[in-house]
Amino acid sequence: MTAPPSAPRPASPPPGPPGTATPAIAVRGLSKTYGGQTVVDRISFDVPAGGVVGFLGPNGAGKSTTMRMIIGLTAPSSGEAHILGRPFAKLADPVHTVGSIVDGVGHHPGRRAIEELRVNARAVGIPFDRCEEVLHLVGLEQAAHKKVGAFSLGMRQRLGIALAMLGDPQVLLLDEPANGLDPQGILWVRQFLRQLADEGRSVLVSSHLINEVARLADDVIVIRQGRIVTEASVAELTAVSGGAAVAVTSRDDRRLQEVLTAQGAEVVGGATGLTVRNLDAVQVGDAALAAGIALRELRPITAELEDVFMELTAGGEIA
Repeated sequence: MTAPPSAPRPASPPPGPPGTATPAIAVRGLSKTYGGQTVVDRISFDVPAGGVVGFLGPNGAGKSTTMRMIIGLTAPSSGEAHILGRPFAKLADPVHTVGSIVDGVGHHPGRRAIEELRVNARAVGIPFDRCEEVLHLVGLEQAAHKKVGAFSLGMRQRLGIALAMLGDPQVLLLDEPANGLDPQGILWVRQFLRQLADEGRSVLVSSHLINEVARLADDVIVIRQGRIVTEASVAELTAVSGGAAVAVTSRDDRRLQEVLTAQGAEVVGGATGLTVRNLDAVQVGDAALAAGIALRELRPITAELEDVFMELTAGGEIA
């Protein structure tokens, strides 16, 4: 079977205002209502070029609906979403611009993996050589002629990522790409998506593996009941939860506690040292130095992203 010719690459997006970079994904006032119930409520955010953004929220929070609206599978009730400066429907070549896994991936169980990819490649004008390339890319080259119905959930996830990568896209929207993967597979997803971002691609990824997102994403968007409750870098989000704190131990913890309390810090003593709030690590170190107290340990305390997520979503079930 002869492969069809490759489709042309998309034209460059229209330039933004002078001195600004066009976001890979720009969502502005996006809303969706079904039967009088608002599922997504006027949300706005950007995914920068070359970045990985984690999209987190409980079941029913509106993540998948938002992703579907971004790639034109669901029409918004109001607002708009642009990819590289254009609505999805007006992209010159969406196949080479956007790759996605949304609401899971449906594969034909009777097809072999390579056949599943070739069917999709033929439909969008991608040469068959690319099918072998993406199977190698996701580590499924040895399973190319295995029927998809015999795949594990993790293998089907990898095949879904291969499908999303068929067009060598600049932007990826991935809904739970690590679902069903073993720890080695989760590590692979993390490294793979990080590599894509390092190449200048942009990734919006939803996941219930909260702490994996902390290791993968540059920024996190948390959505609850259709509204964004926070948008921040992972470092900012974990540092501010419950108030930033500093752990410190010294040769004279009792005296250090007196010194820090006198400077307005909230200090709690414990068997392994002091926990300090209202002063950062630099301020604690400077105070100890001025008082002539030798330190043995000084480090910021940050919350786990999963704890922050549960706080922000009021104990909702993790999606």
